[in-house]
Amino acid sequence: MALSHSKGGQVKRTSLAVAMLVAVGVSLAAKAQNGPAPKLAWQIGPTTGAIGDKATVEVPSGYGFLGAADTKKFLELNHNLASGREYLLAPAKFNWFALFEFEPVGYVKDNEAIDADEVLRDVREGTARGNEERRKRGWDTMTVVGWEFPPQYDRQAKLLEWALIGKDDRTDNRVINYNTRILGRTGVMSVVIVAEPGALNQAVAEFKGLIGGYRYVAGERYAEFREGDRVAEYGLAALIAGGAAAVATKKGFWALLAGFFAAAWKFLAAGAVAVLAGFKKFFHKKQ
Repeated sequence: MALSHSKGGQVKRTSLAVAMLVAVGVSLAAKAQNGPAPKLAWQIGPTTGAIGDKATVEVPSGYGFLGAADTKKFLELNHNLASGREYLLAPAKFNWFALFEFEPVGYVKDNEAIDADEVLRDVREGTARGNEERRKRGWDTMTVVGWEFPPQYDRQAKLLEWALIGKDDRTDNRVINYNTRILGRTGVMSVVIVAEPGALNQAVAEFKGLIGGYRYVAGERYAEFREGDRVAEYGLAALIAGGAAAVATKKGFWALLAGFFAAAWKFLAAGAVAVLAGFKKFFHKKQ
């Protein structure tokens, strides 16, 4: 499975991140320098990483994979909202990482046209809601600046991709969320790439080489849909804006959602340099 860009959607900037992404403050860097990086259960390639019971991804030599519990530890260390269902894949040099999270929303029909302007408004609203939780935790808030490139859908690969520019409201540092959504029979696999500034082009190129090793398990592929399967209540556009969160907000019953972290749009932090350096040392020690 390959990713592609139209001419007008080529990636220009050299910073990247999620879904989801915001630069980590000086306080985190200081914390990392005062102590060792947390002990995480890395699965070092070559191996196969299991993403729950829905999919697998090949982890080549020189890469590492984290299960859900350890990925959550890593994300919260970097001041990111975590659902506890994310899985992380990263190269040994740790200049970028990818997060995989399956969203069991049902079969998403892909016959919908996407209004990029409307979706951007929804994303900004979702980010504002995420900022409410960030403030409670004492974290920096985020603002969505606009598209790096608007949503593009590969009908053959059943893959939706886009990139958004965001900024940290305290530091004014800008980052880019590079996102993909891979449609399956019972839901959608969310994949977000997070990188340090200056590593975007390299990270995307490496990711494209790895995504061919992603597979839904038997029975979960989009083409295996059967009559009677659950069908999602929304289409492609809502996947970008936060899925159920976007739909619920429009219907006026946000408070009834089963948990903020399961539904809200979120940006992810690339991480303090000191923290990333600790993980690099771990990889080299293992190898």
